[in-house]
Amino acid sequence: MPGGEAHRPAVGWRTLAAQRMAALPPLRPWLLAARVKTLPAALVPVAVGTALAARRGPVPPGLSLCCGGFALLVQVATNLANDLYDSERGADTPARRGPLRVTAAGLVTPRRMRRALLAVNLGAVVVGLPVALWRGPAIVPVGAASLLAGWAYTGGPFPLAYHGLGDVFVVSFFGVVATAGTAFALGGALDAPAILVGLGVGLLCDNILVANNARDVVTDAAAGKRTLAVRLGPAFTRAQYACQAVLAFALPFAAGPGAGGAALLAAPLAVLAGARFARAQEGKDFNAALGLAAATLLAYGVALAAALAWAGARG
Repeated sequence: MPGGEAHRPAVGWRTLAAQRMAALPPLRPWLLAARVKTLPAALVPVAVGTALAARRGPVPPGLSLCCGGFALLVQVATNLANDLYDSERGADTPARRGPLRVTAAGLVTPRRMRRALLAVNLGAVVVGLPVALWRGPAIVPVGAASLLAGWAYTGGPFPLAYHGLGDVFVVSFFGVVATAGTAFALGGALDAPAILVGLGVGLLCDNILVANNARDVVTDAAAGKRTLAVRLGPAFTRAQYACQAVLAFALPFAAGPGAGGAALLAAPLAVLAGARFARAQEGKDFNAALGLAAATLLAYGVALAAALAWAGARG
């Protein structure tokens, strides 16, 4: 929220938000809830996993699109659930320094958000069904666990994000599971390079979350959301961000020097993002660092996927 609104009463803040949104297209609140700028975190692991699978042979393009669509819908569902449950748990308040959250602002009712969440999850099942039919029942638990984890991130009796496990969720499901799972679904095999490359992708995905949590540390602490940033403080958070970035650029070498060298093309952007995060103090600074972290992930993923695909094409 803009800093000038930090001390407005909740009702006044919601009224102001509604007034601002009234003149905008009806889809605008849903685009905000879906957090469109974060969606590369869903597509990058699928692109990299597809390229890993292509090293073993031709990949059906339609199934690759299904994997991408499934991952995209899982992330949208996770974001909608986050918008809903953070509102209900009191984590999204006028004092929050990040973008507008539509349930807390009263732009979408909790009932409508629940319906949308159910629809997106059902859509993910439909989109992922061809992959399950292609690969067989072994891939079904992976998809089911991804959907369940997306809900459990902020929902249910033990919300992961509220107990300092959000980073584990992101690295695991948006990194290892999405990357190696795609490689298995499309290529039929799971190997150590796919897991290690997926871990690298997950660490850069998590740096987006690290920047987000560092920005929201005050309001998260007040709502009982015990992220690592809340539990361990800013010095740890900055060290975590830097260490994860360094490790993320080392891990692609597990797939070969070409893959590792290609990933390093995104290193200058990663350095810029890390420097911006290390200096961030205000909400707008953290938002800029978050955007650079997402750009780093996208550049890293494109370069890495291209190198892996090229290596596969050369045999």
